[in-house]
Amino acid sequence: MKRRKVFSVVTTYAATAYIIIEVTNNLVVPLHLPDWVATLILITLLIGLPVVIILAWIFDFTPKGIEKTESLEESESKEIVTKPVKRKLRASYVLNAILIIAVIVLAYPKIFRKDPLERLRASGERISVAVMPFQNMTNDTTWDVWQDGIKDILITSLSNSEELKVRQTESINNLIEKSKIVNYASISPAMAGMISKKLEASVFIIGSIKQSGSKIRLNATLTDSKKDNVMKSFQVEGESNEDNVFQFIDSLSLLIKDYLVIAKLGNDVSSEVRHLASTRSPEAYRYFIYANEAFMERDYQTSIKFLDEAVKVDTGFTIAKLHLAVVYGNLGQYEEAKKWSLSAYRDNYQVPMWQRIWINWVHAIFFETPREEIKYLKQLQDIDEQYSSPFSNAGYCYNALGQYNKAIPELERVLEMYKKWDTKPSWVFDYTLLGYAYHKTGQYNKENRLYKKAEYDYPDDPELLSRQAILSLTKGDTTGAKNYIEKYKSIQLERSTPQVDLANGLGSIYAEAGMLDRAEKYYREALVLQSEDPFRLYNLAWFLIDKDRNIIEGIELIEKARSLNLDEYYYTDCKGYGLLKQGQYKKALMLLEKSDSLKPVYNHEAYLHLEAAKKAVVNQNKN
Repeated sequence: MKRRKVFSVVTTYAATAYIIIEVTNNLVVPLHLPDWVATLILITLLIGLPVVIILAWIFDFTPKGIEKTESLEESESKEIVTKPVKRKLRASYVLNAILIIAVIVLAYPKIFRKDPLERLRASGERISVAVMPFQNMTNDTTWDVWQDGIKDILITSLSNSEELKVRQTESINNLIEKSKIVNYASISPAMAGMISKKLEASVFIIGSIKQSGSKIRLNATLTDSKKDNVMKSFQVEGESNEDNVFQFIDSLSLLIKDYLVIAKLGNDVSSEVRHLASTRSPEAYRYFIYANEAFMERDYQTSIKFLDEAVKVDTGFTIAKLHLAVVYGNLGQYEEAKKWSLSAYRDNYQVPMWQRIWINWVHAIFFETPREEIKYLKQLQDIDEQYSSPFSNAGYCYNALGQYNKAIPELERVLEMYKKWDTKPSWVFDYTLLGYAYHKTGQYNKENRLYKKAEYDYPDDPELLSRQAILSLTKGDTTGAKNYIEKYKSIQLERSTPQVDLANGLGSIYAEAGMLDRAEKYYREALVLQSEDPFRLYNLAWFLIDKDRNIIEGIELIEKARSLNLDEYYYTDCKGYGLLKQGQYKKALMLLEKSDSLKPVYNHEAYLHLEAAKKAVVNQNKN
């Protein structure tokens, strides 16, 4: 009999548990509750149920058992009237409890299976989206360029929504490169999900380009990064003509935006809201992609060539104009850089929000100060905190202003991103800029550990070797410094670096490390190699003046350099700085004001010289 009871209890529990699980798995849909609350409810139901059944077994809550209990009570009440009456747990109570549990489950059918977009909306967070390259499945290689092209335009379009955080191209490409993917056809949903998780994106988009006869079709799927389940599929198609591709992408972007922003988030965004593409010319966009590839290889002349072609094809291609400004700026051709920056700036109202901020940032480089640059970079950081460039550039600006303690967290953030993505930084400067800030704040141990990590990612890089040599010399490690310097010289010679540039580089290393005799030796060696080069004259003159080695000779050298090239503001600044150190404040102020009017971009060091001269003249007049 007891065995039958045990068997009955077990089977009853198993059957009821099965019903509860099936109800929660099949009838339950999203509700705005955290996952842990749903899990707790389910556990409570499953644990609470056997307790109720065991109580029923102990007290024999069957119709027959209840009848026996009531008869026994009547008998006992006649014999012992004074015994307190105990409250009995009736079978109807148990039944009511089970019904209440069932009602709770059925009345709140959105407890367990939570939709990620609903969850994010309830928490007030913006949805973070990662867009993967589209896969060309047409067997027509002319569509290969649009694998990245569609991805980039979707990123641009979706970034224009305040409800979304869209991971930028640089971050996605870095992780794809780290995964050693050479063919986009090999990017599986699982691989895309892994990349999306590293970018902390809630959802990701992966798609394909297909062709059937004269029709071209773009397919895209939106997937939940956390649960790896497809949330929605999208499709647009039309005549297989490359000239129509922007129309296809716009339609696809609008479908995705409607789903993410309007349908799921209940935003009041009009269906007419859509991204205005930077260009509608496939040819111009193709040139732009080629230019960007050349730029990443630091082949600036080739990049300019392709960007020029892009703008010729589409004179309204704003983002191409902006890139021309940046490339010319990197080459030090500031007049051309300013021209293209202003051209892009005039088109500011035509582009999406995040592009507008980039345009403002580049404009600040050529027409404002690092303080304004930082303001725009902070805005870009707010748009996508997983995009490294705004942090890297902010660190550079803080370094330029001498605010090293502010530069450090910005630059550390960049390396944290790459560590999380398990990929190396885009270039060695992500290490050396931080190392420079550590050096300036006396954090030599941190600087040393940083360079050891950098050695692994960028072995034998001259920039890194020079920083390591400076650190070793500063700490008095002559053996280590000698090794780094010898390797630095060897690498530069392997790269066919001119002897004059090698000498100048060695002079800079020793100068920053405070070994001034050796620094002067190399600066003079460079001048001997190119005695009529105004820049070599300037390098030695600046060193002699700045380090108080020989200010009179320094002024003579810079005067010769000015006679050879009168238009460079830094020659005039150098002479004004020398006169300032000699106490000739009014003459120094005149030259430094002239230098300020000549400078093509903001220079913080020149600004400090001018301010010091102004202050000196004011104090002199007071006396």
